Amino acid sequence: MFGGFPKQTVKFLKALRANNNKEWFEAHRSDYDRYYVKPAIDMVEALAPVAEALDPPHHGIAKVNKSLRRIHRDTRFSKDKTPYNTSLHIVFWTGDHPNKSAGTHFVLSHDHFGFGAGHWAFEGEGLERYRAAVQKKTDLASLQSALEQAAAIDCVPGEPALKKVPRGVDAEGPAADFLRRKGIVAMSRDRKGFDDRMFGPGAADALADILKALAPLNGWIRRVVG
Repeated sequence: MFGGFPKQTVKFLKALRANNNKEWFEAHRSDYDRYYVKPAIDMVEALAPVAEALDPPHHGIAKVNKSLRRIHRDTRFSKDKTPYNTSLHIVFWTGDHPNKSAGTHFVLSHDHFGFGAGHWAFEGEGLERYRAAVQKKTDLASLQSALEQAAAIDCVPGEPALKKVPRGVDAEGPAADFLRRKGIVAMSRDRKGFDDRMFGPGAADALADILKALAPLNGWIRRVVG
């Protein structure tokens, strides 16, 4: 049963942020197992049936490196060589791979709880399908409707990646805004503080409501972009 995250999870993340090294982590591995891995796995197991019942189905696999992102950072191409992620990251995804398809993400950090949905960057034919879709009234309207449902739980897109619409495209208004994007992601705006429900028996219901509110955005991406 998932009864919410223990407050010790936040304490562990705060301590890891201050001691991001292998020696400290190995000395506190039992805390990692108890306050990081176990509640995250319990959360995924509790929400997986809800996620699978969505349209489209969202996959939740209660394993590290599946729904629960690895705590170990990939430092090969980063100047930051600290070995561990200091946030707990969980994803429910709609396609074949948790990192390569639209999904809903939950992040518990040392100072906030956040969530969001969508796909960060479309590529190749997917990007072409996206750009064609936002220039069609019906597809654009359904995308706007999905984003309105996301906004109802205070999840909104960030700034577009491009300053101008792509060359050869003549568009104004909402279509122009979407054409300046390479992907669609709606994220919670409040990046400070916690929803107290995450630490109590109401956590599963609150998280299920978030999954349901963000499913239309992932569904639009899955249907239109692929």
